[in-house]
Amino acid sequence: MLLTRTLSALVMIPPVLAAIWYGSPYFEILVAVAIVIMAWEWLGMTSGAANRLGWLAFGGVYIVAPSLALIWLRTGEDPGMGRDTVVWLFVLVWAADIGAYAAGRTIGGPKLAPAISPNKTWAGLFGCIAASAAAGVATADYFGHTDLYGVAMISGFVGMLSQAGDLFESSVKRRFDRKDSSHLIPGHGGLLDRVDGLLAAAFAVALIGYANEGNMALWP
Repeated sequence: MLLTRTLSALVMIPPVLAAIWYGSPYFEILVAVAIVIMAWEWLGMTSGAANRLGWLAFGGVYIVAPSLALIWLRTGEDPGMGRDTVVWLFVLVWAADIGAYAAGRTIGGPKLAPAISPNKTWAGLFGCIAASAAAGVATADYFGHTDLYGVAMISGFVGMLSQAGDLFESSVKRRFDRKDSSHLIPGHGGLLDRVDGLLAAAFAVALIGYANEGNMALWP
């Protein structure tokens, strides 16, 4: 299983990073393809819903709003800063997942939300925050940004929100008795299972940027 997950990640990560780095139109194409896949997975997950129309409408907002936020972050008025911001966002969300998994498996301890996701622990949450803060600082420093204390605070907060996004998708799957959103990605489940945290984090970062008078730069 670990080998399969690793191989899948090695196949997926390079084209994603390339699309982020080179920007338009490659990034918009990547996001559009992701929207179609996530919509298909959402349709499958909620097929047994009593209020199907309501779940479809909610799914549209849940998938499309963060996806448009990602495009805005990457292709806004300053594409260079947009590139830095989206690379930073992806790296810290990936780090949050790794930190949560490593701390949860190594330390264990009290469960975070056993009714929703029995494997998540409070230790995993703290590992997520620490890992995302460290990864966010390292990425910002690589791009030459200087307010690293501020970056650490924002990165840890966004990493925590990514875990909230993960828990939300887990609650939807539990409601509809699904283990994964699909079986599209070997060893990982569906695309929604991989980007649930990113959806929450991207929307939050876009809101922060909008509140900052439309400035995508979260650091000097």
